[in-house]
Amino acid sequence: MPVLEIKNLRKGFGGVQALDGVDFSIDEGEIVSVIGPNGAGKTSFFNTITGYFAPDEGEILFDGVDIAGHQPHEITELGIARTFQNVRLFPNMTVLENVMVAQHSRTSSGIFRSLLNTPAFRKEEREIEERAKEILSFFGQRLKGYRWDQPAFVLSYANRRRLEIARAMGTMPDLILLDEPTAGMNPRETAELTALIRRMRDERGYTIVVIEHEMRVVRDVSDRVVVLDHGVKIAEGDYETVSHDPDVIEAYLGRPAEANDE
Repeated sequence: MPVLEIKNLRKGFGGVQALDGVDFSIDEGEIVSVIGPNGAGKTSFFNTITGYFAPDEGEILFDGVDIAGHQPHEITELGIARTFQNVRLFPNMTVLENVMVAQHSRTSSGIFRSLLNTPAFRKEEREIEERAKEILSFFGQRLKGYRWDQPAFVLSYANRRRLEIARAMGTMPDLILLDEPTAGMNPRETAELTALIRRMRDERGYTIVVIEHEMRVVRDVSDRVVVLDHGVKIAEGDYETVSHDPDVIEAYLGRPAEANDE
């Protein structure tokens, strides 16, 4: 059974269909890229899966449970985490605190233990801190050591991107959705993050869905590629198959001049 299975997903805004009958599935341990030209519905797709939009129609089955219409915090608790096109961190919190706070959806102490600073609360906080340090260490020197105590706003753009991924990992998910993770990065940073995405699957066992415009990243990380255009899935397959699909080429480049003249 797929980890995530989406059936006939539809979502419209003001009479315009952002998603129009999308069917999608991802198996455990896969990396699937979702691509398409601007306005294809990619971010609406992520927003609907993660509860920021309620679908107009369709099912979103996560481990067999229909989560369509659930609130974002409920979906996080079930095991889906995401990043955003525009980095969303707590800028005045430290690097370590940004990852620690992500874990509070998994805590059991409650407000009274917190207010009373009980031994059980202090023990859980120590465990959260150690887990956050372990997650940040996955990123090597980029987010390790002295950086733990730095406020997030002083990090480079690329390291803020990495920290957002670390924070998603901190929610202890099974499925991670990465929305344009290499946007704004230079070629060296992009190559590093491409390798990191593969390691997230190979070493940590995450199932991953990636929205990405950089085709070298899509080529190098994807088990499968799904192409959206105006809210409709127009192609699916391995990178080589999809990249030579006439419908995909037309969606990105437009119709040939001779065809437009007819």
